[in-house]
Amino acid sequence: MYNKRLMINSTNLDKQISKQLPAELVSFMAQAGEIADKLGQKVYLVGGVVRDLLLKRPNQDLDLVAEGDAIKLAEALAKLRNGEVIAHSRFNTAKIRWDKWNVDIATTRAEIYEKPGALPTVKCGGDIEGDLIRRDFTINAMAVDLDPQHYGEIIDLFKGGEDLEKGLIRILHDDSFKDDATRIWRAVRYEQRLEFRIEPHTLDLLKQDIAYLDSISGDRIRHELELCLEEEYPEKVLLRANKLGLLGRICASLKADEWAAKNISRSRGIMQPYCPPEDLYLAFLVYRMTPADLEDLVTYLKFPRALTRVLRDTLNLRDKVQELGATELPPSSIYRLLHSYNLTAVLANLLAADSQSVKKRIENYLNHMRSVKPALSGDEITELGFKSGPRIKELLELLMEARLDGKVSTRDEEIEMMEKLSKAEK
Repeated sequence: MYNKRLMINSTNLDKQISKQLPAELVSFMAQAGEIADKLGQKVYLVGGVVRDLLLKRPNQDLDLVAEGDAIKLAEALAKLRNGEVIAHSRFNTAKIRWDKWNVDIATTRAEIYEKPGALPTVKCGGDIEGDLIRRDFTINAMAVDLDPQHYGEIIDLFKGGEDLEKGLIRILHDDSFKDDATRIWRAVRYEQRLEFRIEPHTLDLLKQDIAYLDSISGDRIRHELELCLEEEYPEKVLLRANKLGLLGRICASLKADEWAAKNISRSRGIMQPYCPPEDLYLAFLVYRMTPADLEDLVTYLKFPRALTRVLRDTLNLRDKVQELGATELPPSSIYRLLHSYNLTAVLANLLAADSQSVKKRIENYLNHMRSVKPALSGDEITELGFKSGPRIKELLELLMEARLDGKVSTRDEEIEMMEKLSKAEK
């Protein structure tokens, strides 16, 4: 649950900044305010880090906004840190990198949406108030003044602090979802991450404007889906998205239910302390789709080639995995069935399988069989009288299968096997 002990009653975050952020970043922000003042500019800390400071949640991704020239300010700050500046003059934004840190600085801007689904036309300049009103939700539309005379003062024009205190996700204006329907996905992400709830009027508008998701390009929708999968508990976001009809807007057969949520959660438990790959989460989402629906999904969302292979392998193996349940099945047959598939697809089928015997055989493959290798090399097999070429690969596979099935267990036994085969082929 979100932290109810917020800093809302405070109008200054100076002490909280020093307490919660690393000393290097605290020093950087103080210098940013001082340098901006010398340059005749104003600079502010904005976005999610302000929200998380108030919630006392960890966040070290600093976003600064300058009333003035962000690139000029970035260059001056980088000199003090012996850092690197990556500038984008078209939008007057910059990224400063030094040591292990990086900070984004943008010039204040206004955005105009010519039509739903279109990327906004950006107009640089203006004041902090104009910059904040273009943001998605009240809780993300607060700023902290870094000016030396006002350092730490909170700028909260849209009562974002009150919404943090109440645990609400609220848009800034009624056309927000029409302007940028990806905010619908973001509303669900923040709601589940923070354990908030979407404010009733905002929820009504979300449901009313959900069709505007169809105006968003597939690759932008894919990006929002990827961000959901990066959450600490993606199944919570996916279940909520499914309930609201967001997944159905992508593909009618794409769904997240308790089955998918259980497998996503189980995969985290199995892979601890490592985080499961996002490909595995997606594999559970598509697991019950038809191959034809999967191809439509791949085309629409423009999945990269590697991910597409994982998802295709998941369905292909799903349709063959029952063969692993046969009563008499030598290890080499299990290996032949599984080794051509991507490991993530194999793991997805392990977790999704109903049969305990199937699960046991997939586990044996993952834990033991796939690491089995012949003792002899291809060159050594050639020295035993075989011609180089495709036949050597076949013989290596034959040796590996013999090892899997217990027919050979030592290098000498492999040599003996090859010598017998060489004589038989002459």
